[in-house]
Amino acid sequence: MRGLKDKSILITGAGRGIGKRLALGFAQAGARVGLLARTKAELDLAHLEIEHSGGIAMRLRADVRDYEQITIAIERMAVQFGPPNVLVCAAGVLGPVGPLADAEPAAWRETVETNLLGAFHACRAVLPSMRERRAGKILLLVDTGAEAGRPYFAAYAATKTALVRMAESLAEEVREDNIQVNCMNPGAAYTSMTDEILASSGIGERDRAEALQVRTNGGVLPEKQIQLAVFLASDRSNHISGKLIHIGDDWKRLESAALSHEAFALRRLTRG
Repeated sequence: MRGLKDKSILITGAGRGIGKRLALGFAQAGARVGLLARTKAELDLAHLEIEHSGGIAMRLRADVRDYEQITIAIERMAVQFGPPNVLVCAAGVLGPVGPLADAEPAAWRETVETNLLGAFHACRAVLPSMRERRAGKILLLVDTGAEAGRPYFAAYAATKTALVRMAESLAEEVREDNIQVNCMNPGAAYTSMTDEILASSGIGERDRAEALQVRTNGGVLPEKQIQLAVFLASDRSNHISGKLIHIGDDWKRLESAALSHEAFALRRLTRG
């Protein structure tokens, strides 16, 4: 995992789930990791695990829904680690699960504010320094809801799809600034969201069976997710921007492959 030593990497949603998993992986690759999350206990544990493994990290307690909190956190990080070279947006909530007709508007609003506006806030906050340095990487985490319809998870799927379009649009805006913006689908992994799905009565049997399987086998191996994230955060992927890369893609060939404009675009609109 070359190319990240001493890089400054900010990860939102780093207190648990895939965000924490990637934070541990980036720290092992030699990066200095800013752990941003709302919950102090989760931040403390993630920070402790990284330090015990010999990595370097700092805790940044903030709510991604609050732009001012994000900017203050990044200013703190810049003092200790320098401004972020890489931003990974992993903060997210599952939102209301069940038929859209039964969903509470407040729950929908919170999902949009966390998953979509939260990512916008983080991107908006890191872009000035990245443009000034003419270098940067932004990685937004999405899931299968960004590639196809997902009944009973409309709020989550809608926000993740919106992230892909935001990434595609932003990538074009900052291409001349040598900033790459991509989305990564890390595949299924056992997290607290898995338990939320299983606790819900408003899902189909297929979703329940898939969640049970993930709880049993743990889902995609952490090493595979970390490898893809490290690649997209490193200089080896400087020629890749505005793309949605799935953990199941043959992504290793992308290091030396020339990509067409349509390749790995929003999948639902490009499949025949």
